Amino acid sequence: MAFPITSLLLFAIFLSIFLLITVPGVLVRLRANYNPKGLQLDPEDGVQPHTGPVTTSFFLMLSRVRRLEGWAGLMKGTVPTLLSYVVHSLFSAIFLDASLSSPPNHDIYNSPATTIWGTLLYCIFLPLVSLPPMIITYRSIVTPYQLPYFRPLHSLRVLLTPMERRKPWVLYLTPGLLAAELLHITYAVVGLRIIRHLLLPLLSHVDNSVPQHFSRSLTIFLAISLFSTAILCPLEVISTRLAVQRNHESAEHNSVAQEKAGDTKDFPEYSPDEDVIGLRNDTDPYLGFRDCARKIINEEGWRALYRGWWLTMFGVFATFA
Repeated sequence: MAFPITSLLLFAIFLSIFLLITVPGVLVRLRANYNPKGLQLDPEDGVQPHTGPVTTSFFLMLSRVRRLEGWAGLMKGTVPTLLSYVVHSLFSAIFLDASLSSPPNHDIYNSPATTIWGTLLYCIFLPLVSLPPMIITYRSIVTPYQLPYFRPLHSLRVLLTPMERRKPWVLYLTPGLLAAELLHITYAVVGLRIIRHLLLPLLSHVDNSVPQHFSRSLTIFLAISLFSTAILCPLEVISTRLAVQRNHESAEHNSVAQEKAGDTKDFPEYSPDEDVIGLRNDTDPYLGFRDCARKIINEEGWRALYRGWWLTMFGVFATFA
């Protein structure tokens, strides 16, 4: 299948802008940062205060990452993000006849316009193919270690546990993660498309002589955007928390507990003296979708589910552009 040169150039330009905005991974670290309101228990059931960084603002996290890890730290996750985006875009272009020169066709909030069967295929494709790259991308962003760009197998020693490397399908069994992604994709691909078809006629039939029509349509648009953000943002936060949890088989730990670093001695750290973010205690992981939501609300407050909500709203806005 041949693509016009102009389409490829436009695709390359948009991809560069996309990576410049999203690759720094500030949003991933903001949502993954564990920041409980009070005390927590240590493995011996003793009470200890939380000592991790208290950073709940996107721009404060951006400043913190830049200060502790520099520009190199901001660019963590470049390679897996690039690969997953290219696969996503090529699938849309080849199987769903989406144009490479039309960036909205390659965003989860703006799935390619296709048939019902195409939409179903798209919804099935996204979680099955994009979930492992998402896990690798998120873990490569939150890891404190400097991973080589051109030695992926070497990097996987840090990003994946021995069991995950032996049995890659275990990534799909990460408790709650697939459910969170399915809910997110279903609403973003199907729900927003239905809402868009229902709302656009209201926005297109605007009578300049009757400005209240436009005011009513704008009010509906903002209400739906806020409602969609209220649904999608918590799902994105939960997916982030579950994706950075590791699966391993150990008799003395829960099967989803974060594995102790054992293959990291050859990897220098970006900031040995201070962690950029804190992660949940590896002896008390999230056990599923509902458990993750419940613990976030109980330990960090409901606002933790809406970190970076305005970025999610931008994605919703793009659906109606």
